[in-house]
Amino acid sequence: MPQTDAPRAEAVPRARLRRWTELRTSGGSQARLRWWTELPLILMVYACYSAGRLLARGNEAGAVDHGLEILRIEKALRLNAEHPLNRLFTREAWLGIPADFWYASLHYLVTPAILIWLFRSRAVRYRAARTWLMTSTFIGLIGFTLLPTCPPRLLDASHGFVDTMAQYSDYGWWAGDASAPRGLGGMTNQYAAMPSLHVGWALWCGVMLWKYGRTPVAKAAAVAYPLITTIVVMGTANHYFLDAVAGAAVMGAGLLLTPFMLRVADRARTTLGARFAQVVGVPFTKVPGALIARASGTSRGAGSSIVSAGCQTSAGERFPRQRESRTGPGAEPGAAPTDAGDGAAAVAR
Repeated sequence: MPQTDAPRAEAVPRARLRRWTELRTSGGSQARLRWWTELPLILMVYACYSAGRLLARGNEAGAVDHGLEILRIEKALRLNAEHPLNRLFTREAWLGIPADFWYASLHYLVTPAILIWLFRSRAVRYRAARTWLMTSTFIGLIGFTLLPTCPPRLLDASHGFVDTMAQYSDYGWWAGDASAPRGLGGMTNQYAAMPSLHVGWALWCGVMLWKYGRTPVAKAAAVAYPLITTIVVMGTANHYFLDAVAGAAVMGAGLLLTPFMLRVADRARTTLGARFAQVVGVPFTKVPGALIARASGTSRGAGSSIVSAGCQTSAGERFPRQRESRTGPGAEPGAAPTDAGDGAAAVAR
């Protein structure tokens, strides 16, 4: 008996570990890739953005002071590139109009397109990429709330900036007060200049294109898109240069925090799954990202380590993995105890 029990006792944990690993790499990853779980995350980000917009209202004087302070720092560091770019876009309509379309459109088109592309063709990498983007966005929203900043276009005209969105509003769908469609300008946070999520999201798109794009066009777009976006946000007087730098810094901070956020999400998913199973009272096997319900008393063939479950068995009863060795009523058993499995010695006796 000890010789037959020891190998079986060692095999059961290995079999369970193998099943757990297979479920984690297959079912768990698939459970995370569902559009109906991704959409609430986007709505949550928008709700937080709206909350930050409401908090920023009533603090216009502080936002203007923050914008002027950024200008003073840039001039002291000789980093003031906004004025020459804004004068160029204001003077040359063939540059200003496309720049306004770029600013008002691509921010909301390219980023979701990259997310969908990763979701469909790079599913293994999607969750980490999406977590990086969302973590950085939340950091940016905190910046909007704690440090409302007036963009250059909303400063007094004496500071030398022209709002190109208002100047060329007849060519697009936006109004003069924001890049939102006409009549919806009140739904945007016009004092969300620091940091620039236009630049931050464009940088994220560039990294994704560079890392996972396989064509020279993708590599070129990976470099051009964040670079042109940085020029556009300054030329249209929507952001300062330091806003763009802050946007890149926010993406760097989000990248560093992504592994931690993934671990927190996994632990929360496991904890909520366990509590849900306790509430409904269904026996389950707990796997990160999936809960596999099993009916009580159901076995998986040889995967169970208990054969009789405490019940008495007769000598003529068959056991799992026991060979059909009897050819007649008087035939001798032809199977060794190790082949017959647990309980074979009892049958032989």
